[in-house]
Amino acid sequence: MAISEALRALVVSLRIDILTLFPEMFHSFLETSIPKRAADKGLVEYRLTNVRSFATDAHQSVDDKPFGGGPGMVMMCQTLFDAVEAVEKQDPRPARRILLSPQGQRFDQELAGSFSSAERLLLIAGRYEGFDQRISDGLKPEEVSIGDYVLSGGELAAMVMVDAVVRLLPGALGAETGAADESFADGLLEYPQYTRPREFRGMAVPPVLLSGDHKAIAQWRLEQRILRTRQCRWDLWKKYEDKNSTGPQ
Repeated sequence: MAISEALRALVVSLRIDILTLFPEMFHSFLETSIPKRAADKGLVEYRLTNVRSFATDAHQSVDDKPFGGGPGMVMMCQTLFDAVEAVEKQDPRPARRILLSPQGQRFDQELAGSFSSAERLLLIAGRYEGFDQRISDGLKPEEVSIGDYVLSGGELAAMVMVDAVVRLLPGALGAETGAADESFADGLLEYPQYTRPREFRGMAVPPVLLSGDHKAIAQWRLEQRILRTRQCRWDLWKKYEDKNSTGPQ
């Protein structure tokens, strides 16, 4: 449901610039589900920029062979510098420059929360064998990776990041507590969820969820979150345990 114009005027939206060679990859994603609803509410605005439009030669070249030899092509400095600097001039808000890179900091819920509090994010999605090192040295972006595997480019990683960040914006999920109840929000995985029917192929909904006792339900959910985290993600459980040494054991 769209917010009123009066309330919209009070909202300070997050601007997300995405620099890519394939802006068309983002159209469907940004017009769907939470990313679209958040934009419709005025919580976020997206700006897509085709890096190739900043190429200076007749062939609109954005990459070249690496010095020293080797396979593949490397994205060149001039085009990226020009694109970043031109896009940043479009808005006075300072941008957090983020380079999608396999050697970057691992993206997680904590970093998503940090990004969601920014005024502006500028995501740089690469292709080919990567970036000329001087792009990182000169632009000094935060380098971020979504995992230890290789993708064809940074576009999918940028979509993952946008989705994780936008859903944390206040009002993006509708219910104010929506994001707080999800996995990783406080270091634990989410509790099991059930809906109709009450019994399916011999598997019944836990009775406590049908009891109407909200205190008992909350306690059960906390216990399930702890159990699930200990069973499925021991690394997360240890971090949670270290932070909450006086909490449930």
